[in-house]
Amino acid sequence: MVDRAGGLTGHPRRSAGRKSRTRLTDRRFAALLMLPAGAFLAVFIGWPLVQFVVDGFFKIAPIAGGSREFVGFGNYVRLFQDADFLNASWRTLLYAVIVVTLEFVLGLAVALVFSALGNASRVFRTVFLYPLMIAPIVAGLLWRFLLIDNFGIVNELLTRVGIMHSSSDVQWLSNPNIALFSVAIPDVWLTTSFITLVLFAGLQNIPGDVIEAARIDGARYPTILFRILLPLLRPVIAVALIVRGIDAARAFDVILIQTNGGPQSSTETLSLLIYRTMVRFGDPGLASAMGTVYLVVMLAVALVAILSIWRPGSEEKP
Repeated sequence: MVDRAGGLTGHPRRSAGRKSRTRLTDRRFAALLMLPAGAFLAVFIGWPLVQFVVDGFFKIAPIAGGSREFVGFGNYVRLFQDADFLNASWRTLLYAVIVVTLEFVLGLAVALVFSALGNASRVFRTVFLYPLMIAPIVAGLLWRFLLIDNFGIVNELLTRVGIMHSSSDVQWLSNPNIALFSVAIPDVWLTTSFITLVLFAGLQNIPGDVIEAARIDGARYPTILFRILLPLLRPVIAVALIVRGIDAARAFDVILIQTNGGPQSSTETLSLLIYRTMVRFGDPGLASAMGTVYLVVMLAVALVAILSIWRPGSEEKP
C-alpha cells in the first residue's frame, strides 16, 4: 500500500497476522508454567520409574557395577510362587482395609459433627488436625511406648480402671493374632483428620436447601445421610479413599518402628518385604518385580474405585 506521502506501508492484514502468531495464548502460557514441573517429574520420577520396571526383568548383582542377566519374566514367576510375597500381599490388603474403614467411619462422624456445629467448631477443627502434623516415625515410636507389653501406658490404665486384671493380659505388639491391628492404630490416629478435613469440605458444598427440603418432607437423619449426603459426596469420598488406600497400602515407617515386621512376620507388609528383598537379601531384580506388581495393582484399584464410587458422568444423567 502507498500512503499519501508516497511511502510504502505494510499490509494491515499481514501485520495483524504476525501479531496473532506471536501472541501468547492462555493455553501456551499454561504449558510454559507447567514445563519446569513436567521436566522435574520426567527426570526425577519418570525415568527412575522406567528403570525400576526394566530392572524387574533382570537378575542383578547386589554390588555396584555387578553383572546384569536378562531373565525375562523369571522374577515374576518366582514372586508368585513365593509364599512370603503372597502372605505379605494379603496382610497389606487387610491392613489397608482396617485403616481406611476405621478412618472413613470416624472421619465421617467427626465431619458431620463439625458441620452441625458450624462456626463453633473452629477451635475443635484446629485441635483435631494436630496429629496430621506429626511425622509417622514419631507417631509409631509414641504408640510403641503406649502399647508395649507389660509396662505400656495403655495396659496400665486399663488395669487401673479394672478392665484388665494384669498389664500383661493383652500383648498388643507381641501377639501375632492382633499385632496387625495394633500397628494400624497409629496410622488411624494420624490420618483420620485428613479424611475429616476432606469430607468436611465436601459437606460445605452441599446446598442447605436440599437438606431443608428433605426435612420438611419428613425425612429422618439416617435417610438424609444415606440418600442425600453420601450420594452427593461420591467424588469427595472417591478421592479420600483412593489417596488413603494407596497411602495405607505402602505403610512402612509406622510398622518398622513398632514391630519391624514381627512377631512371626505377622505385620510384614509388601513395603517391608520389598525393602528386605532389596537391602537384606540383595536381590534388586526380584524387589523391582515386586514393586512393579504393587504399582499395577494400585493403579487397577484406583481405577475400580473411581468407576464404582465416583461414577463420573452419572450426575449428568436424568
